[in-house]
Amino acid sequence: MSGKKRVLILCTGNSCRSQMAEGWVRCDLGDDVEVFSAGTEPSAVHPAASAVMAEAGVDISSHRSKSLSGFLGQPFDLLVTVCDSARESCPAFPGAAKRVHESFPDPAGSTGTNDEVLDQFREVRDLIRERIVPLVRRELGLEERAK
Repeated sequence: MSGKKRVLILCTGNSCRSQMAEGWVRCDLGDDVEVFSAGTEPSAVHPAASAVMAEAGVDISSHRSKSLSGFLGQPFDLLVTVCDSARESCPAFPGAAKRVHESFPDPAGSTGTNDEVLDQFREVRDLIRERIVPLVRRELGLEERAK
């Protein structure tokens, strides 16, 4: 693990957005990045988040919701907040060399049929991959690698 950049992804519940972002960063940048996620008010990983990530070939079924306090005192090269509430409730994080914010809609509040809820989770899943992976790559100065 030595030489890897350390990234912490933060949201409120650590149930959807930060979990999916952790999965994508680990999947796409895992050779260069050690990634973690946490919440300011952790709850539980949403089953729909696990389901839609599995559809995309990324297994987050063993993830658990973790508290930000468990990471205090640890050094990180980058802290990424993925919801406005987390950004506001955590204005500073000692140990983070850089901090960036990229907000996403919260799919946990989705309503409708099971298929409609899953579609909303899929939309957020895809937005996260599209925006977070390049953001982490850019902020950490990682070169694009051919897959």
